[in-house]
Amino acid sequence: MPPAHIQPKGLERPEKGSDRLIDEPLAKYELPDPLAALKPLKDRLTIIQGLSHKIASGRGHSPEYGSLGCYSGSLGPAGQTIVIHRDNMIVSALEHTPTMFNYLTHAGADSMYNTPPCFAIYVVQLVLRWLEETIGGLGPMDALNRRKAGLLYDLLDQSEFYRGTAEADSRSLMNVTFRLPSETLEQQFVAEALDSGLGGLKGHRSVGGCRASIYNATDMAAIETLVDFMQTFARRHG
Repeated sequence: MPPAHIQPKGLERPEKGSDRLIDEPLAKYELPDPLAALKPLKDRLTIIQGLSHKIASGRGHSPEYGSLGCYSGSLGPAGQTIVIHRDNMIVSALEHTPTMFNYLTHAGADSMYNTPPCFAIYVVQLVLRWLEETIGGLGPMDALNRRKAGLLYDLLDQSEFYRGTAEADSRSLMNVTFRLPSETLEQQFVAEALDSGLGGLKGHRSVGGCRASIYNATDMAAIETLVDFMQTFARRHG
């Protein structure tokens, strides 16, 4: 089960602060309809959504959020940071907020208070152009990502060898996490997958297991190759 702090039932009476976790960045859980889950809070708190791996992966980035943030390589090189604020979120800052941490600084300078990271911005432009002109926009991207994730989750659901780690209603479309019968088999799985040209399948060091990161750039052919490998591995070791 996902940690209690991202379960809708854990959100009735928050302590203090404005943001709640929408997608868990290590174990890769995700609330399928975060605004519905957070409905009891919307009139009292500003909802801030972190989109580290999810940004531009499909529909659902609502103006009801006070702020959207992305700090991963989903749209550009690693380290690229994108923040989208509602205007009423940047009308003031604490007195001792450092200049570079104050969003008023950047909003007042057209995001060019300091020298912009030109190459990173250029790569983001290329990715967005590909998303619009080749994929067709967020709708088709969402449909493709659901088909990709569905292929892997179908395998996990039907397998007695692999075990998915997220509940069906809390699954991430970008990161599919699973376990094998033993850690020894997991290590062997990761090693043999790498030999077969399938890298990056080791789970996060904090949670272990295996993780298939299937971001926007991963095409259906790659998912089918991974599924074939997983089926073959299970037949040999199951």
